[in-house]
Amino acid sequence: MSTRFPFTAVVGMDDLRLALLLNAVSPSVGGVLVRGEKGTAKSTAVRALAGLLPEVAVVAGCRFSCDPAAPDPGCPDGPHGDGASGARPARMVELPVGASEDRLVGALDIEKALAEGVKAFEPGLLAAAHRGILYVDEVNLLSDHLIDHLLDAAAMGASHVEREGVSVRHAARFLLVGTMNPEEGELRPQLLDRFGLTVEVAASRVPEERVEVVRRRLAFEDDPAAFAARWAGEEAALRARIAAAREVLPRVVLGDAVLLQIAATCAAFEVDGMRADIVMARAATALAAWAGREEVTSEDVRQAALLALPHRRRRNPFDAPGLDQDKLDETLERFKGEEPDDDPDPGPDGPGDGGPGGGGGVPPQGGEGPAPGIDGAPEQAPEQAPGTDAAPEQAPERAPAPQGSGPAGERAAVKAGEPFRTKVLSVPGLGDGAAGRRSRARTQSGRTTGATRPRGALTKLHLSATVRAAAPHQRARGRSGAGLVVRRDDLRQAVREGREGNLVLFVVDASGSMAARRRMGAVKGAVLSLLLDAYQRRDKVGLVTFRGRGAELALPPTSSVDAAAARLEELPTGGRTPLSAGLLKAHDVLRVERLRDPSRRPLLVVVTDGRATGGGPDPVGLAARAARLHAADGTASVVVDCEAGPVRLGLAGNLARDLGGTAVTLDELRADALAGLVRDVQVDRSIRRAA
Repeated sequence: MSTRFPFTAVVGMDDLRLALLLNAVSPSVGGVLVRGEKGTAKSTAVRALAGLLPEVAVVAGCRFSCDPAAPDPGCPDGPHGDGASGARPARMVELPVGASEDRLVGALDIEKALAEGVKAFEPGLLAAAHRGILYVDEVNLLSDHLIDHLLDAAAMGASHVEREGVSVRHAARFLLVGTMNPEEGELRPQLLDRFGLTVEVAASRVPEERVEVVRRRLAFEDDPAAFAARWAGEEAALRARIAAAREVLPRVVLGDAVLLQIAATCAAFEVDGMRADIVMARAATALAAWAGREEVTSEDVRQAALLALPHRRRRNPFDAPGLDQDKLDETLERFKGEEPDDDPDPGPDGPGDGGPGGGGGVPPQGGEGPAPGIDGAPEQAPEQAPGTDAAPEQAPERAPAPQGSGPAGERAAVKAGEPFRTKVLSVPGLGDGAAGRRSRARTQSGRTTGATRPRGALTKLHLSATVRAAAPHQRARGRSGAGLVVRRDDLRQAVREGREGNLVLFVVDASGSMAARRRMGAVKGAVLSLLLDAYQRRDKVGLVTFRGRGAELALPPTSSVDAAAARLEELPTGGRTPLSAGLLKAHDVLRVERLRDPSRRPLLVVVTDGRATGGGPDPVGLAARAARLHAADGTASVVVDCEAGPVRLGLAGNLARDLGGTAVTLDELRADALAGLVRDVQVDRSIRRAA
């Protein structure tokens, strides 16, 4: 095994270290979700934790790591009886982003089950992580069905695999740790709620601390064994403290006054459900045990709230995570009862050390400790909500400036209108892309639509098709009795249809003709609504804007709708309307994305009034030719018509025809259903020819 970076050598990141240690003391806390930018040592800290966990006693030969003192009665390798036992280090199992469902939950050999009547089960990563750590880097990039399996197993402590009436169950209790970069997309709120604690990490802005990080990392890379030996004493002390806290944990008392504070805090922050209350109670109990106390204090409750509630406050992808600490202190003070201990800090390692950051409770690190002045993770500034102006109060609205090319025609960013529920836009045909909720596609889960010969390992058996394929050969195979002789050539793979996520590329007109404040506010509100819809349907999104003399890619295709919403909010307007430049830029973006991800089908959403007043000597003709490039590629397109006023030119409709798509007004976008809005390009062309 390669040498791990020592946990006690990690510089700073007190909240992260404390959250990991609390889960090591009490795995029932429910794991940790670590949010932060790349290069902040998230993975290093998680991997280092595995070296601190005590050894695990296991039944010899059991693939599911059963405890000899209390073996799982339903273990697939059981019954174990009084067999031999041994001990092994606690495992840290990593789940790759591209893992298959069989790799996660295990593979059941359907062929052997049918032919021999035995359950031939190959354990997956959930079984390997039992009684250890399951680490998921970039958990927000996992497919939804894998996340569902993962979190269900974490909540129930067991994994169930069922294939065509054959069922296998095994224990799967592990410490779940996920890391994510919010710029690459968010988890759904209901999935965020399944993680016990969350912490935000960021690179230190203190020069001395950054120097220490670099110094330790270079020393570790030069000689990992020698570096680890230098920290062996601190590691042993921390390992002993974890063991001592585990012994204290069953004796910790959670009084009624403290429970009232926990309930009042969750109610004050309007947290849905009861999971937050339970997690806070477990985290506060673990904090007391970590400090060596047998009673929970208000300070424990406060620290538990800072770790357990921020991600549960997030109701939609544009909400800024975080917690109002003034409100938290006010709530705790209001419901403060008789405290078992007026001083919750038992010493320099207690949870009250270091202020709100909690100090991490890591033993002193001598002369090689963090630089002076570090007292926990830096406090994050609240993010700008998309529904608020990023600039100071705007001047009173004036009439739109004359459309021109240059700063004279520019206007400042306009506040987006309130988002609303949009109609369903989808790509026609049957795709084969990433799992999502927008367009029809062949998927691993969904309704069964047919059968085919398996290519590679059989995963989803189509039973009736298999029986029909085997039936004509029974006499030649010498069948005796009522049984059915099934061979490999008879097996049929089920073909299933579900939904896929698409690449929704927004092309937004930011020219002077769109610059009226009320109009652009309504347009931004519509795009924001479509972004919310894209988030719910697991799409990637991109943003192209055009105004003045050209177009720009404001946001390359990404899974983060937060980033798209932020770019949209900052979008200034003014100048001429180079519609052709916007369409050509979108064509280039889609061409590159088809090379990167051929299976993800695009949906082009053009938000404009259809005018073309810039981009060349014949702006209207150039725009029409650029639109026909998209039609020739078969790109599904929708034009959101932003034209207003009593007299309408219908230019957006002309653009939609050139794109081979459909136009819809802002008002029509609000309806409950939009069946057939995006039609097959060939059907549209045949209709136009008939007309």
